[in-house]
Amino acid sequence: MSNRSKNDNKKDAQQANDGPGSSLQKPPREEAENAIRTLIGWAGDDPARDGLIETPKRVAKAFEEWFRGYDEDPEVILQKTFEEIEGYDEMITLQGIRFESHCEHHMAPIIGRAWVGYIPNGRVVGISKLARVVDVFAKRLQIQEKMTAQIANVINEVLQPQGVAVVIKAEHHCMTTRGVMKPGAELMTSRMLGCFRDSEITRQEFLSMVD
Repeated sequence: MSNRSKNDNKKDAQQANDGPGSSLQKPPREEAENAIRTLIGWAGDDPARDGLIETPKRVAKAFEEWFRGYDEDPEVILQKTFEEIEGYDEMITLQGIRFESHCEHHMAPIIGRAWVGYIPNGRVVGISKLARVVDVFAKRLQIQEKMTAQIANVINEVLQPQGVAVVIKAEHHCMTTRGVMKPGAELMTSRMLGCFRDSEITRQEFLSMVD
């Protein structure tokens, strides 16, 4: 891989959607809850009625869960690796990692699965860490194309393997429950780096595992 490509991937990995270290300051929780009350009123209901009094607090708490990825650093997750692998240098793939994210355009749910593969270069990472990296980026406002690239780029930057491959298939509620109303339609994206990009055989071996 050229120095330019490595630098581009590092830049993409670092620009992780305003994650840890961002200069952005969260508004007070009270301000967030007031904003939710305003939206309830704008939708046409009364935020002061019994069934909705606690809703702003619940929604704010839900936001903390849905968008916890802004407080997590994927590079830290990938730091602990194992080098006693007896020279293992074949493909490692974690398949069908379910995730829930939200579209940054409509804040509607994105529900999907990710396939993450890499070929090690002297060290491997615990498989649960791959799933956690997917979740870090999923738990932010996203577009699928960017999320796919972010996952691949950070794995490539931290582990420095022979290659990385990521495929994501997801249903976007911004087009299945509103707009064009096409339930069941899935978007599929991929990002291939290193030997997965350079070798058609390696790339096809990985893609054959995606169902």
